[in-house]
Amino acid sequence: MPARKLTHGRIYLGAFAFLTALTCLAGPVFALYPKKGDSAPHHGVRDARRKVIQGIDVSRWQGEIDWEKVKGAGTRFAFIKATEGGDHLDPNFRRNWAEAKKHGVPRSAYHFVWWCRPAAEQVRWIKKHIPRDPDALPPVLDVEWQNGSQCARRVSREDALAKIEIMLKGLREHTGKKPIIYTDINFHEDVLEGAFNDHPYWLRSTAAPLAKRYARDRWEFWQFTTTGRVPGIAGDVDRNAFFGSEREFEAWRQGRFDIGLRKWHGGEPKVAARTPPPTPAGLRAPRAAGGATLKFAPPGRIPSRTADSRDVGTTGSVRRN
Repeated sequence: MPARKLTHGRIYLGAFAFLTALTCLAGPVFALYPKKGDSAPHHGVRDARRKVIQGIDVSRWQGEIDWEKVKGAGTRFAFIKATEGGDHLDPNFRRNWAEAKKHGVPRSAYHFVWWCRPAAEQVRWIKKHIPRDPDALPPVLDVEWQNGSQCARRVSREDALAKIEIMLKGLREHTGKKPIIYTDINFHEDVLEGAFNDHPYWLRSTAAPLAKRYARDRWEFWQFTTTGRVPGIAGDVDRNAFFGSEREFEAWRQGRFDIGLRKWHGGEPKVAARTPPPTPAGLRAPRAAGGATLKFAPPGRIPSRTADSRDVGTTGSVRRN
């Protein structure tokens, strides 16, 4: 009996030490935004939660926002709905725009496209209402199919691409900054695959890694949940992650780094090379029979038509007044 107790004691002690070490390693990753949460978290987007720079996107549906608390929760950026179609201004836009700036939250204005309105008409509406603030983040063009709205007509891929090109050009001329493209799984598959690859993409996937949902090599922003909880906002809010580092985010804000092309203006800043840490003794890369190192293929993309239902709805941007 004593020997058996000792054996179990060693097992329990070893397991406790292992879990403690694992917690210490994982702790900083999951404690980046301790004041934020999610009312319906999904394990499929855990990679987004590990990103250093995270933000939100908001519209009238978040009600009156306490931007001081939003900033205090660590929010690094905010996409704020401004305009929709050719005749709608989000009623909370001006307040959100001013309050976000007042409390030091970098913000971007977004326009929700209507396919039944001429592109030139929407550009005129954008220029009338989206401010030309030099300190603002680049604007966003939100392109989706308008399921359930009074403008649900779908246009051809050629027509959609032509309209998008006109509006991207209009936004860039108005703000002086290269716009971001927001889209969801179905619209990307139907229209955007292979198009506008020099622009930053903001992609929605709330139940799986982006690589499983999109035929794209890279992304810049990831909308990873629509059920986020953030101090200062009553109820659910969309949460988003930036793909890169602090240095890349700040350089992008300053216009020194094109995140769509991953290109530095004037050359990338010099950084001292780091020596990779040595592999701990006794640990080796897995090998197949014969001594070859095993290589693991990335997961295949799941077609959008069979994707999780959480990923194929709209963002809630469609007008409901």
